[in-house]
Amino acid sequence: MRILLAISRAIDALNTFIGRRVSWLILAAVVVSAGNAIVRKAYNWSSNSLLETQWYLFGAVFMLAAPYALLKNEHIRIDILASRLSRRARDRIEVFGHVAMLLPLCAIMSYLCWTFFYKAITSGEMSGSEGGLVLWPARLAIFLGFVLLLAQGISELIKRVAAMRGLI
Repeated sequence: MRILLAISRAIDALNTFIGRRVSWLILAAVVVSAGNAIVRKAYNWSSNSLLETQWYLFGAVFMLAAPYALLKNEHIRIDILASRLSRRARDRIEVFGHVAMLLPLCAIMSYLCWTFFYKAITSGEMSGSEGGLVLWPARLAIFLGFVLLLAQGISELIKRVAAMRGLI
């Protein structure tokens, strides 16, 4: 179990590093959005690439910060019900939820998103909008988000099992 807890700590450290860094992309998205609005109003000029850049930045934050939200226990759950249960019962529910739902979903989505990303990068697929961007960076963020969420789900599962055994 010590090895698994060490793996869990490494996953936690990686997702903490990424989560804290990627949050700065929100500022970049706001700057791009404000800049796009200013040039559109002041100079009657706009660009689909600026709009898509804003979407890519927001999407990257959403996908790459999700594992950090899970790590910090900031994800959505029904606390009104869970708060009435014992710690052991909550841990069992978390283990079941991770094994039955989170991990299979993330594994399937990682697989599907990899092929989605791979096709976009090998074909050079572009946005359908005039002046749009290449699609592979957005698809890479989706793929990485699910891979990192899968890893964080495994980390959380390790910690829950260790807690149920009284090891942490």
